[in-house]
Amino acid sequence: MNQGLLHHVEINVSNLQRTIHFWGWLLEELGYIAFQKWEYGQSWKLGETYIVFVQAEQRFLDVSYHRGCIGLNHLAFHAKSAKHVDEITKKLEEKGAPILYSDRHPFAGGPEHYAVYFEDPDRIKVEVVAPSVLGANKKSGGS
Repeated sequence: MNQGLLHHVEINVSNLQRTIHFWGWLLEELGYIAFQKWEYGQSWKLGETYIVFVQAEQRFLDVSYHRGCIGLNHLAFHAKSAKHVDEITKKLEEKGAPILYSDRHPFAGGPEHYAVYFEDPDRIKVEVVAPSVLGANKKSGGS
């Protein structure tokens, strides 16, 4: 049953080609596949959920995004493992993506939260987080 799960997320972007270049490899690394493509947008799908990027209209480009304003703060994705987070971090660094909270990386979210935080070309904060060992132990009845 899919009730309650996200169906899709649509994000308006300032430069579609730059966004596709940034997000394409990342989403595919996380298991998404290219889904829809048209002149002003592109999407990637994983299971029944898809993420859509749409070129914002010219008349809206003068107001940039900031996560501290009303609206979306960030998107967080599951990684396969801590090693997977490390591999993604390395690729992000190679691509020149801003790694946030680098002084506390990979535990910027706390001692039990192994993740990388970074910004996309429009400064949307993104997080890729490893499965929690603590959470897994709690689910299986461990301490």
